[in-house]
Amino acid sequence: MTLTAALVGAVAVAAPPSQAADNPYERGPAPSNSSIEASRGPFATSSTSVSSTVAGFGGGTIYYPTTTTAGTFGAVAISPGFTARQSSIAWLGPRLASQGFVVFTIDTDTVYDQPDSRADQLLAALDYLTQRSTVRTRIDATRLGVMGHSMGGGGTLRAAAERPALQAAIPLTGWHTDKTWGDVQVPTLVVGADGDTIAPVASHSSPFYNTLPSTLDKAYLELRSATHFTPNSSNTTIAKYSISWLKRFIDNDTRYEQFLCPAPSPDLRIAEYRDTCPHS
Repeated sequence: MTLTAALVGAVAVAAPPSQAADNPYERGPAPSNSSIEASRGPFATSSTSVSSTVAGFGGGTIYYPTTTTAGTFGAVAISPGFTARQSSIAWLGPRLASQGFVVFTIDTDTVYDQPDSRADQLLAALDYLTQRSTVRTRIDATRLGVMGHSMGGGGTLRAAAERPALQAAIPLTGWHTDKTWGDVQVPTLVVGADGDTIAPVASHSSPFYNTLPSTLDKAYLELRSATHFTPNSSNTTIAKYSISWLKRFIDNDTRYEQFLCPAPSPDLRIAEYRDTCPHS
């Protein structure tokens, strides 16, 4: 064997560990369409309650992977909507956690809190999660995201505008009086519903998406045959694209890019999908 051939062979053998080290945040096996549509992912989960006496928000429930050998995880705080409690978005807790995230479904100080207050509470919840919670050592505090339904979705956009260090934002049938979001620098997946009469997509989700910077990694998913309250119960389409978005941007896991780019075509579950593919 020549020296050149030996060197090539050595590089070929050494390449896989090097490539694996390129992204230390990958968690879980390679994804498939069925794995991200499943009701549970590869990680066993547990949960712990946070008292309503905590400062900054109204308490909540933390869902987290039970493994202690997979490294730290990214984390997501989720706010319910106007007049709602965390029970309305609780299905997202174990579903997202089982895919490799620490998930905090929160209650707000009052059920009547407006979007900007919900933004402050989402950020306070993330601070609590990473600094004071019983699972803080399981979390990578540099890899955080926010989600929310209705006014919680509006709060998600405001939280993203206020804290550009966040890695992902997902407003679900969001509601906000502010229709212009050119100051958001966080990769954002806007989810709307074609039958939403409370936050119609024409006056909420669509302008939210359109006014996000054109240079931003962003997407718009409009659910077909859905209402404002579709995010309040288990929904495969919401879960599939939320998981993919969080994995892609919180975990920097490009294995999930296949589900986002090229943009999915309209079908029985998707009325419209827009994206700024390819993602940066």
